[in-house]
Amino acid sequence: MFPLSTHRFAPLSAVLRKRVFASTVCLLLVVPAIAQPWARRNIATPDEAREQSANAIAQLNPFLNDIGYAQLRARTERVKALTTQEDAEHRQAEVRRKITALVGGIPVTTGPVAVRTFATVPEMGFHLENIAYESAPDYWVTANVYVPPGAGPFPAVIIAPGHGSGKSSQFNWGANLARAGILVLSIDPMGQGERLQHFDPELGASKIERSGEHEHANQSALLVGQHIARYWFADGIRGVDYLTQRLDVDVARIGTFGCSGGGTAAAYLAAMDPRISVAAVSSFITSFKELLPGNGPQDAEQTLPGFIAAGLDFADWVELAAPRPYAIIAFEEDFFPIDGALETHAEAARFYSLFEAEDQLELIHGPGGHCNLRAVSDELFAFLFKHLKGVDAPVPTLESLRPRHADTVLVTPTGQLSTSIGSRIALDFTRQALANISRPAGPLKSHAELASWRDRIETDVRQLTAATVTPDDLPRVSRANTRTTDGYRLQSVSFASEPGITIEGILATPSGTGPHPVVVWLDALPLDRIIAEPDFQRLARTGHTVLALHPRGVLGEPDPNPNRLALGQYMPVLLRAHAVGKTLIGMRVDDTLRALNWLASQPESDLTSVSLYGKGAQGLVALHAAVLDERITRVLTENTIVSYRSAVEAGLHKNLSEIVIPGVLTRYDTPDLLIALSPRPVTLINPTNAMGQRRREPSVRSALAPVFETNLNLGEPARVSIVHRDFRDPIPFP
Repeated sequence: MFPLSTHRFAPLSAVLRKRVFASTVCLLLVVPAIAQPWARRNIATPDEAREQSANAIAQLNPFLNDIGYAQLRARTERVKALTTQEDAEHRQAEVRRKITALVGGIPVTTGPVAVRTFATVPEMGFHLENIAYESAPDYWVTANVYVPPGAGPFPAVIIAPGHGSGKSSQFNWGANLARAGILVLSIDPMGQGERLQHFDPELGASKIERSGEHEHANQSALLVGQHIARYWFADGIRGVDYLTQRLDVDVARIGTFGCSGGGTAAAYLAAMDPRISVAAVSSFITSFKELLPGNGPQDAEQTLPGFIAAGLDFADWVELAAPRPYAIIAFEEDFFPIDGALETHAEAARFYSLFEAEDQLELIHGPGGHCNLRAVSDELFAFLFKHLKGVDAPVPTLESLRPRHADTVLVTPTGQLSTSIGSRIALDFTRQALANISRPAGPLKSHAELASWRDRIETDVRQLTAATVTPDDLPRVSRANTRTTDGYRLQSVSFASEPGITIEGILATPSGTGPHPVVVWLDALPLDRIIAEPDFQRLARTGHTVLALHPRGVLGEPDPNPNRLALGQYMPVLLRAHAVGKTLIGMRVDDTLRALNWLASQPESDLTSVSLYGKGAQGLVALHAAVLDERITRVLTENTIVSYRSAVEAGLHKNLSEIVIPGVLTRYDTPDLLIALSPRPVTLINPTNAMGQRRREPSVRSALAPVFETNLNLGEPARVSIVHRDFRDPIPFP
């Protein structure tokens, strides 16, 4: 999924540094000093911080889009090359294998479905059965079964809601279909309705911010090489298993329908379970070509890591259902662009033609915005009834129906599975996967083991983060606005890190002759606030060349509500990056190393003393960068999570989106990075837990036990130090 390189950095020779300096550093832009906030005051205004945040994402999204467009063009050519039904079937098998791998495998449960029936409620023209069924061992799904009058067997439809209140929002659809002779299984997706993952009985609500439970669960799952779409697949597949157990269901006529998040569930089920005989998917199917320029990838369960990079697009969900009847439903003002739905329909129609089944694919489109289904209800019902009840079946008109009582659609006595029957949650499966991961050998006992360890960790870092920079990747750099102050001079610098990506920094250079020790300072604070820090000024005054750098995407704005259980500000860009096979960590490592390449070309830089200081999420950037570049002689991190494992073990986490690397715990964790950095010293200042709270030193030492044992074995007991720093204390730079 991600590019692999095993190139190891080595120090640049003095001759090469001079040549690089002469040939690669060019002035791109000169701005009067008055235009720079840092030149006139020390603190950025809120408006400036917001503008910086907007600019950080504004250049990152097009960069990622361009990668995606190239991948999509390559995919288009491969699909165009399909000319026979055999080609199409081979493509379907290949795509299913890829999707199964991308989600980390689908939970497989065989045998009869375990079911609990809680109540049977009569309604007007049908009755309601309130049930829960097992999707995976001890993992329950709450559902309403809308049963038509009579003995059956009835055609059936599985419905999931969009993001919101859960299955209760689907009563109108379930009731209309049941009154017209179609049995409906309406389910709560993970994190909605009666399936809240982190329900707190005292709060009477989830601990996680509204509608964020599935996003939160996905960030944990990604760390162990899984994706929560696997549970969407399992819920649907076991739902079909349940329906086939019912004597009143015609197993040859089981369909699926949904809108938005429910459309996602319907598309997944139709693609992954051939027993689905008909599918109607609304307000989900578009194309990435049209989606990327706007909102981009939407929710976590809708965006598989490496999906576009693996040569996939929305059309693949449709084409996996061929030649079964399929309706793409789209709306003119939807944020899933209708132009993308038209493109996907055109491609899928050709794919269906390879099965001689063009007439089985329909495009239903209407006016209005997201899920404006009432505007197309006649066409939707005509499609469903034609394929579930026959071409001559009467087609009803959608009525507005409500339950007799609001509690009618509640299944469990308490309104939550967790407090009624103690169902497992997705985190339990993530932790189970973590327990089954074999930790790399350690602690190490010899320098020979260490050399092999370094090579393996470097390879893993490059593969998983998609970092690619080598010493030859020299950025174009502009310097402007020189200002001398208190024994050193300040310059604004701009790095053209990649096409379309400009990295901003402020360089402090001592007034005396070099060479000077180098410090690269990575922090999310606005740059003018960084250079106002006493530690920054102290370093510059005492003879250090200090570069305050914002790698790409750094927002430069603190969380407006630091006490909230937040998913973080990086969720949208995280999804976009992962879809095209990139990671924020990897891109920021590339920016950091390109900046270091430039610093190495400067004659005043002392490459025997190169320190990286990373604060918060940037601490992990610093550790990864140092693993890839031996020129970095020391790393300091502050307020950085002690390990990825701790996020899974703790269950709750905050702002993890900025540091997630898909599959990282299957290959390495922060202790493994620290071992690979031996014999270089590392200082961990106020290491934190997954909630961003400082961990006590005994807890940190326990989490990093293999590191300290390795250090003892290699005769370096003090190489990694843990420092508690009060905000009044100086940063312990050497």
